[in-house]
Amino acid sequence: MTNKLRNILFSAAVFGLLIPTSQATLAAEIPLDRVAAVVNDGIIMQSELAQRTAIVKEQLSARNTKLPPEHILHKQVLNRLIIDSIQKQLAAKQGIRVTEGQLDAAIARIAAQNSLSLDQFRDALIAEGRDYNQAREQIRNEMLISNVQQNLVNRRIRVSEQELENFLNSASGQEQTSAEYLLGHILLATPSQASPEAIQKAEREANEVFKKLKSGADFAEMAVEFSNAPNALKGGDLGWRKVNELPEVLGNAIRKLSPGEFSKPVRSPSGFHILLAKDKRGGAVQLVPQRLVSHILLKPSEIRTSNQAKHQITQLYQRIQSGEKFATLAKEYSDDPASGSEGGSLGWTQDGQMVPEFEQVMNNTVVGQVSVPFESRFGWHILTVLDTRTQDLGAQMQENQARAAIRKRKYNEELTNWLREIRSQAYVDIKE
Repeated sequence: MTNKLRNILFSAAVFGLLIPTSQATLAAEIPLDRVAAVVNDGIIMQSELAQRTAIVKEQLSARNTKLPPEHILHKQVLNRLIIDSIQKQLAAKQGIRVTEGQLDAAIARIAAQNSLSLDQFRDALIAEGRDYNQAREQIRNEMLISNVQQNLVNRRIRVSEQELENFLNSASGQEQTSAEYLLGHILLATPSQASPEAIQKAEREANEVFKKLKSGADFAEMAVEFSNAPNALKGGDLGWRKVNELPEVLGNAIRKLSPGEFSKPVRSPSGFHILLAKDKRGGAVQLVPQRLVSHILLKPSEIRTSNQAKHQITQLYQRIQSGEKFATLAKEYSDDPASGSEGGSLGWTQDGQMVPEFEQVMNNTVVGQVSVPFESRFGWHILTVLDTRTQDLGAQMQENQARAAIRKRKYNEELTNWLREIRSQAYVDIKE
């Protein structure tokens, strides 16, 4: 496989699992399939487990990460498939889905990030023996799981005014322009109501991992083998994070690290953490470009399909082009009650506040122009940009950043708790 394609496939995967499976790997699958696990109303086949294990092995090999013992890798991959199955079943129950338009937009972004057209991206996959339709479905599944997590975990998070005030007065709150760290993460988890014996066991395991790291063990390899975090199979990679986006106990540990250093085991309610500061970058953004935006949203519903919503939003677009007022139509037709009552106004908006599909159109729309209809996970939109400005980071901006940082801090912790809960509440029968 070429390095270029491998990079493309790495960037395609939301959870780092979209790696091309060679024909030789597929040929080596077990010819007589059987059930590996029953998960609620779904099943995981042995062939699926074998294929995903092969994919993970190829991914780790591409990153020069030593493979853990076969039985440990097998257990980690099966657990990930079980968690994924539970989340996909939740998506079906909640009506959460990824449309063809959203999937096409995501694949277009992946291709563009690698300086390829869609045709070139497709050809690159096919040239490496990868089935393009299979790759699309894998990307769809990973987007679906991400959407489930965003929807269901965010519902559990509340930020009170007192929390906001406390944060703004804290050291973290005054680090709004703080440096970011490229982080690695290993979690030795403990149950929500762990016994003293369970806590001591997790602490011993964390100390053993720490000793191995001090003796020169590779951090990514230790994460794959021992971590209970959702990103374990990515070598514990957390990406770039600001200190104030992490739980306070972890943020305090990170502040003491220089690039290349890792922390001693740090305890939080979810278990014992070891953090690696891979890199650090600093600097504050003093000015923020903003756009004054209005939109009209039409959501698919029980009485209106996505195609019907698209047809209706296209009619509204044509009426605006013929001279009707955007604000008047927004008040009458928009399914966004908050902005609809204000003539579609979303106020001054900057990057990071809207979903990617919306921001892409917003940033490419000229002042005074109305966008053509486009789709996001919320439904079909048209938008108009009324004005632009560059705004200094003032008190309101700091408050917005603080609220977002608190939510993100809580989200990271809550996601781990939520995954543990849905796993414990599910019916799982492992057949091996």
